[in-house]
Amino acid sequence: MRRLGHALRGRHASNIIPQLARLNGTVRTLKAATRDAVEKRIHEIAAGLAATAGATARVEYRRGYPPTVNHAAQTDFAAAVARKVAGDSHVEANSLPVMGAEDFSFMLEARPGAFIFIGNGDSAKVHHPAYDFNDAALPYGMSYWVELVETALAP
Repeated sequence: MRRLGHALRGRHASNIIPQLARLNGTVRTLKAATRDAVEKRIHEIAAGLAATAGATARVEYRRGYPPTVNHAAQTDFAAAVARKVAGDSHVEANSLPVMGAEDFSFMLEARPGAFIFIGNGDSAKVHHPAYDFNDAALPYGMSYWVELVETALAP
């Protein structure tokens, strides 16, 4: 699964073939192998299209955030703690992957862990202009972190 966002811009009116066109975008994948394959294919396709038109292509591919991939044992632990705080019916441990960019993904590449979401109720998603943080969720979030630490450090 991958998501590709893009924008193509030339430098002239629509009835004039520009000397330069720029295509930029974002590629996000859930697997490192897919990410490698997409980068390789972008280079190959750009070179092939340019050669077909008697032109040249230059690809600047910058890798951003890796996918945020939880580790099984840490996810099970985090979900068990969340169930203690919120109850079984309020914990979804097998949710679908999210294609967002997350700083914590770098940590999960270096060390085992789990990235979780704490529900916000009936609101637009984070980064949406209509998002409204639900202050009533704060006690659950704080209780989760306290319970997580107490459970992890228990003898």
